[in-house]
Amino acid sequence: MQNVMKSTNMNGSSPNVSESTRRTLVIGSSGFIGRFVTEASLDSGRPTYILVRSSLNSPSKASNIKFLQDKGATILYGSITDKEFMEKVLREYKIEVVISAVGGESILDQFNLIQAIKNVESVKRFLPSEFGHDIDRADPVEPGLTMYNQKRKIRRHIEESGIPYTYICCNSIAAWPYHDNTHPADVLPPLDRFQIYGDGSVKAYFVAGTDIGKFTMMSIEDDRTLNKTVHFQPPSNLLNMNEMAALWEEKIGRILPRVTITEEDLLQRAQEMRIPQSVVAALTHDIFINGCQINFSLDKPGDVEVCSLYPDTPFRTIHECFEDFAKKIKENAKAVSKPASNNAIFVPAAKPEALAITAICT
Repeated sequence: MQNVMKSTNMNGSSPNVSESTRRTLVIGSSGFIGRFVTEASLDSGRPTYILVRSSLNSPSKASNIKFLQDKGATILYGSITDKEFMEKVLREYKIEVVISAVGGESILDQFNLIQAIKNVESVKRFLPSEFGHDIDRADPVEPGLTMYNQKRKIRRHIEESGIPYTYICCNSIAAWPYHDNTHPADVLPPLDRFQIYGDGSVKAYFVAGTDIGKFTMMSIEDDRTLNKTVHFQPPSNLLNMNEMAALWEEKIGRILPRVTITEEDLLQRAQEMRIPQSVVAALTHDIFINGCQINFSLDKPGDVEVCSLYPDTPFRTIHECFEDFAKKIKENAKAVSKPASNNAIFVPAAKPEALAITAICT
């Protein structure tokens, strides 16, 4: 049996929550999506538990977990591969909402989690690891297709098991879409040149991480999203690559050259089968060549759209997100150009191209 450790707030007290707030377990909270979902859960005042493996092989993930613990999360050490342990956790902590944001290599491990949820019968909502495209409508090339087929198997098993669910389809992250990077939010928009996919005219929806967390929390308390697929389609954030490039040029005050990445280029990168880069290339092809986010209508009985559900709650726009990116670069450039004192230790910027923006921003 796995170990369980309960954390407290930094002042030593337990989180201040109402009795009616649903107790929520987040799996995969050290990742990009999981962090934002967990933060939103904590900010909503609900008792929030995060499942963490006994060892984290990434300093950044360990830092994320420490941040969430200090914010009030309760850490549970264990694994979803241990069905017995998961049943014990769900019962002992009276978990009512389970949110999975596990990575691609752990998608099929959710079979054990589904069985644990079914056996306990107290969970009122399960959100599997989706947080991207509608996998029943998208058709990427390999190796993206293998990942989607795994997610489809999880969907069908959830539906056959009869447990209450919500599928979150938030589409793309509000960052520059790099096809050759492990995650689109890991790198700031370019300062040397744009890589434009195809003719750059295919549009996609871009959603800020904070909004993914916020609207996910709103959705799980909404009876209208029960056993439904929730689509994030904010009209203000529907842009193509050419529009994204022009907006970024406006923010940095500089025109950058454009390089065309053809369909053949993306398919070749996908065929290299380098994981996860080839998966990213396959999904990039599906988004910006096939138009997988915009080539269907929300005409199924199980479809609901966030803007229609919550018309008075705004999304962060791409303009605002790019403004934040530009400020980060400006702050970094100022830090690099500032003379070091005799006692200071200088650490260079992680990205050399950030230095090129100094003359632009100062």
